[in-house]
Amino acid sequence: MKASFAFSNLCGTVYRQGNVILYDAPEGTLLLSPCGNRLSVFNLTNNTATTLPFEMRRPIRRIAQNPKQGDIILAIDEVGQALLVNARARVVLAHINFKAPVRDAAFSPDGRYIAITHGNRIQVWKTPNALARDFAPFVLHRIYTGHFADALCVRWTKDGRFFLSTSKDMTIRIYSLDPIALPSAPLGRYKPKSLGGHRDAIIAAYWSDDETEIYSVGRDGSCFTWRDKDEGDDDDEEDEDMEEYDFGEKDGATAEKDIASTSTEAPPAMATRRWGLASRNYLKKVSSTVVCSAFHAPTSLLVVGFSTGVFGLYTLPNVESLHTLSISSDKISSVCTSADGAWLGFGCSRLGQLLVWEWASESYILKQQGHFLDMNALCHSPDGQIIVTGGDDGKVKLWNVASGFCIATLSEHTAPITAVEFAKRGKVLFTASMDGTVRAWDLVRYRNFRTFTSPRPVQFGCLAVEASGEIICAGSGYGGDSFDIFMWSVQSGRLLDILSGHEGPVSSIAFSPTGSGMLASTSWDKSLKIWECFKGKAAVDSITLNADALAVAYRFDGAEICVATLDGQLAFFDPREGARQTGVLECRRDISPGRKLDDKVSARANAGGSHFNTLAYSADGSCILAGGNSNWVCLYNVQEKVLLKRWPLTHDSTLDGVTDRLDNRNLTEDGRHIDLVDDFAEDDEMTFAERADKSLPGGKRTDPTQRTTRAVARCKSLQFSPSGSIWAAASTQGLLIYSLEARNAAGMGGGAEAFDPIDLDMDLTPDNVRSAMNDGQSVTAIIGALRLGDQTLLAEVYEHVKPQDIPLVVQQMPLIHLPAVLRLVTRRMAPSTTTSKPIQEKEKALNGELVSARTTTTASGGSPHVEFHLLWLASILGIHGSTLRKSANSGNFAPILRSAASALQEISANVNRMAEDNLHLMLYLWGAMRESGQEIEAA
Repeated sequence: MKASFAFSNLCGTVYRQGNVILYDAPEGTLLLSPCGNRLSVFNLTNNTATTLPFEMRRPIRRIAQNPKQGDIILAIDEVGQALLVNARARVVLAHINFKAPVRDAAFSPDGRYIAITHGNRIQVWKTPNALARDFAPFVLHRIYTGHFADALCVRWTKDGRFFLSTSKDMTIRIYSLDPIALPSAPLGRYKPKSLGGHRDAIIAAYWSDDETEIYSVGRDGSCFTWRDKDEGDDDDEEDEDMEEYDFGEKDGATAEKDIASTSTEAPPAMATRRWGLASRNYLKKVSSTVVCSAFHAPTSLLVVGFSTGVFGLYTLPNVESLHTLSISSDKISSVCTSADGAWLGFGCSRLGQLLVWEWASESYILKQQGHFLDMNALCHSPDGQIIVTGGDDGKVKLWNVASGFCIATLSEHTAPITAVEFAKRGKVLFTASMDGTVRAWDLVRYRNFRTFTSPRPVQFGCLAVEASGEIICAGSGYGGDSFDIFMWSVQSGRLLDILSGHEGPVSSIAFSPTGSGMLASTSWDKSLKIWECFKGKAAVDSITLNADALAVAYRFDGAEICVATLDGQLAFFDPREGARQTGVLECRRDISPGRKLDDKVSARANAGGSHFNTLAYSADGSCILAGGNSNWVCLYNVQEKVLLKRWPLTHDSTLDGVTDRLDNRNLTEDGRHIDLVDDFAEDDEMTFAERADKSLPGGKRTDPTQRTTRAVARCKSLQFSPSGSIWAAASTQGLLIYSLEARNAAGMGGGAEAFDPIDLDMDLTPDNVRSAMNDGQSVTAIIGALRLGDQTLLAEVYEHVKPQDIPLVVQQMPLIHLPAVLRLVTRRMAPSTTTSKPIQEKEKALNGELVSARTTTTASGGSPHVEFHLLWLASILGIHGSTLRKSANSGNFAPILRSAASALQEISANVNRMAEDNLHLMLYLWGAMRESGQEIEAA
């Protein structure tokens, strides 16, 4: 079992806060969305979503894109710490701390400078060189002053020599990047222009396409147009203010030298232009304020987002309304436009919604939303292509692992979901909820075809499905006095039995994967019970534990059970020998949680209550994965009883339980942490009524957007995929997916073998490998490609082998390369889904999810040679079958063989589907020929 799992993707969270960006790239139209302290990239052309692997210490508040190099992104968090990243290469290029919250950031059109808002100032920095590694890559160019309140927006001109800024002080200021000599102006140089007239904060201002007009949008819905004043207008209001530059590290002599060096050049028209107010317009919306806006200069289209969830589309400068639509039940936090202005992107932070709207056809391109509250449970489908999650919001969501999109939402439950389980066969899903029902779902038609209830209302907290899929069990005990396990028949929906014996709430249950009918259950009464459900009267073996039992898991062969207890231990039992205990692991130090801001105890005392509450065995059964009310997920070797590796769920310091130590410098005079003190003046986007704490005393499931409620980093559920190549965790941040396969910049699984330089020599080159391939030395060519680790070369060599030579190649291949070749065959044989450009209509019965896209499935991942792959697989299984059966190697090949079985099932289903289609087509053609023949004879 490998422990080299790396972060692969983040699902379940599509948007948290900050601005979103739409732009065109070689691989399609991309949408950048901040997801907490991570950045996600949505490909709207290929319908894929991937999350960049870097993390920030706090949630991202602002992102900016380099217009010259679209892959260069600047991400800035809430306190001003920034990362410059390459989205295509998925690497961090540079980092800087601006030491103040940043409201807006914008690259110059040539990509040489970055302008950011820094309180009531504007800072311009030189863009770091992506090819050079500098000790201090960010160099401050100049600091621009003049605003009396926080600056909110920065916009550059096309030539990059001027930019404007807006502020809470209700003014617009126009600055030049460098000093410009103007003999007719006071002080002999260009002085920043000041435009005033708004009665509320100006959230944004934009240049017209020809830069002869400026459009400003106020928070109160005002939209003003500014133009050059007519000749003879004596209004010199802007000349009354003597604004100055703060030249940063440059002194006055250097500034005068800059002016002198440009004195021979003719001043630009922008420097001599005298701006004045041309027209006033107001966007009339009852009881709403403007929250965000975006402008598409070539078409003069203005998009405005209101606090009521309504957006308006207007043409400037006349401010004529083209379109108005309510897209959310809460305020729109961010809006953007595509390069051609046809698509509009929206983000709603309160609901976690992300939408892309095509305004001309009035249809959704993308509509995604994560769980409104925390995730409680997850489960992989038998083929590993879908992950199902259930949350506190009572919704069940299905996530496609390959694309990262939510494909369906099931919302019949009326209370939090506590457990989700797939049937081993067929596309049937079972869910348990605290509303007292267990529901069975048909995932072909996405409907609830069976509902199971108990004789008297109880709240179900756990669920188990028997291997045949005919029996399901659910445990109760939360919020009631019934601590029973209920057993139903799936076919009839009838209650078969009630398993009684626990004296506390049933925390977890699990059926044996072998189909023997053995059911393991744990409870808060410090007991583990093993039931034989298929006997006339269910027999039970009871084992007393040292502490309350919180989770139980079966190994894939049913020969071992693992139990997590409240004292931080993992206990292992053999159910075949009277539930004999075979080992124990002390794990408190491994899962020690971080400190909370309001902790009154020491770190050592805080670690005393750490424990696991979710377990999952690996596909080969050699390791077990455990998580709980902590920021850590731990992987243990069962045989050696050692910790192999542990992963942090997040580095977001705004969550409780992430940091190990508290900083006394952040404490106020009364001993409270500064982050726990409400500062209503910090962000004016929230009114006093919105900031008011409406949570109940003692309540833990409250609105996470309230400032008085701090989320805690924890893992509520985790599971390995059937193939064992990935594992997923339902955490506070969302659905985290960790994979053994490296993901490239486009978010596609690579699956490359580990590169080992020890296997290389001077003669091993791609040219020599191709020469051996052309000479018919297939074994030498494949081994050389495997050692080089070049997947393109390996695929070329693999498909160059003649079909009649496959058995000979497999027989001569060294056994050390057998896993890599089997993984290659499985990956090439696995079905892949390619998605065309999304059509403009919603998917039936999929409420609030991805817009339907026409998909076409081929029988091989990137290669149509189905028979060729099957010949390879048959030869490997026929020649090396005895090696695969050996127990010593079964753990290494189990995940690969599971993937191969899944690919074979999909190929079989595709062949059957194609045969049925061809049969109906042939019958139709035969009938048409007979009718045409009869007509000819009659003639």
